[in-house]
Amino acid sequence: QVQLVESGGGLVQPGGSLRLSCAASGSIVSIYAMGWHRQGPGKQREWVALITNGGSTNYADSVKGRFTISRDNAKNTVYLQMNSLTPEDTAVYYCNADIATMFSGRFGHWGQGTQVTVSS
Repeated sequence: QVQLVESGGGLVQPGGSLRLSCAASGSIVSIYAMGWHRQGPGKQREWVALITNGGSTNYADSVKGRFTISRDNAKNTVYLQMNSLTPEDTAVYYCNADIATMFSGRFGHWGQGTQVTVSS
């Protein structure tokens, strides 16, 4: 079994910063792409950022230049550095990862989500 556990969410003022972390654990053989999605109040879940196992990154236009995704392969962890936050960034942030496991093959996995609230 594989678990993805996010941390780092919270309440921040507009213009502030937060750093989210997501650690994968379990019977992992390899982790391929990792990424972040978010779901704001009353909105559908939307893709935010992606990082490949080679380190290539891609971002949604709405966060480009403000958010930075990175990963530590030794720790099976992906990060999302969020700067210049606005109230429109308020959402539950979910990490996801494409993971090959010892017994169950290769599947996409999701974390449970972490709340980010941007408000004065």
